[in-house]
Amino acid sequence: MKNILVAGGAGFIGSNFVVYMLNKYPNYHLVVYDKLTYAGNLDNLLEVSDEPRYHFVKGDIGDAAAVEAAVRDYNVDTIVNFAAETHVDRSITNPDAFIQTNVYGTYVLLEAARRLGLERVNQVSTDEVYGHVPHGASSVETDPLAPRSPYAASKASGDLMALAFYTTYGLPVTITRGANNVGPYQYPEKAVPLFATNAIDHQPLPVYGDGRQMRDYQWVGDHCAAIDVVLHQGKMGEVYNVGTGQAMENLAMIEILLKALERPASLVRHVKDRPGHDRRYSLNVDKIKALGWEPRYTLVEAITMTAHWYRDNEWWWRKIKSGDYQVYYQAQYGERLREAAGEVME
Repeated sequence: MKNILVAGGAGFIGSNFVVYMLNKYPNYHLVVYDKLTYAGNLDNLLEVSDEPRYHFVKGDIGDAAAVEAAVRDYNVDTIVNFAAETHVDRSITNPDAFIQTNVYGTYVLLEAARRLGLERVNQVSTDEVYGHVPHGASSVETDPLAPRSPYAASKASGDLMALAFYTTYGLPVTITRGANNVGPYQYPEKAVPLFATNAIDHQPLPVYGDGRQMRDYQWVGDHCAAIDVVLHQGKMGEVYNVGTGQAMENLAMIEILLKALERPASLVRHVKDRPGHDRRYSLNVDKIKALGWEPRYTLVEAITMTAHWYRDNEWWWRKIKSGDYQVYYQAQYGERLREAAGEVME
């Protein structure tokens, strides 16, 4: 493994992975292959923009000819697939984009790897494929998949396709299923950066339902380190859960975030919940720990560091939270916030 194509490498987790790998492995070359949709941002890669071992190719993973050309042009031997439509809310309003990228696009990458005889593919997935997890239980890698949103269903489909390519064609595939990531460069439609940037500006925090949904919030750098371990030590055809192994209610996450930013709890606004909202995710991470990986940061540390990063890097997110973002924000939260304000006045 020497030349890695990072599909979706200009996105949140992908860009952090590229920087991590270039810093750790002086002989590796990283090719970022990214469509640069709304969540792809070359500002995320400014730290390595002058690094000769970093290359950028603008392209869609659904374009088989373009994918194969990139693999050939850069003598790629490994693919790590971060490319995905990832926001559950957007999957509810426009599932088509999720099927095109997360299912068909994953197939295209797998087929290119098969045709060209690549050394390995790692499919980056999510804990959401397991669906709601009852209290007292944690998902293990052999659990049945029970996705409950179009996003989760599309990711589960990609996972099953990857495993089918391993079984049918012997393609060397691994899958990592991550818990909620937080950290630098996460597009502010996701909960933690949305709440952080709103709080910085003393704007309301639209919290779905009672806010007692439970999530595992892991530092993105820990996730990148876990993928690194799986690439070098993981067994082909296997799935590895990645997270802290802990979970907290969203209200507890918000309390930590507001404390880090020195903002009042009065900013919280409980709004109408989204359809099919899973109440709890929880991952058992014993399998990847057996490879020698451990998360460096706790949930509290990860959320606090993330809040501070957004506080200290307004240059990155202020230009994002304008224009098209505001159209999306008003469509998603405008009426919900107005309804919540009406309830408060009554």
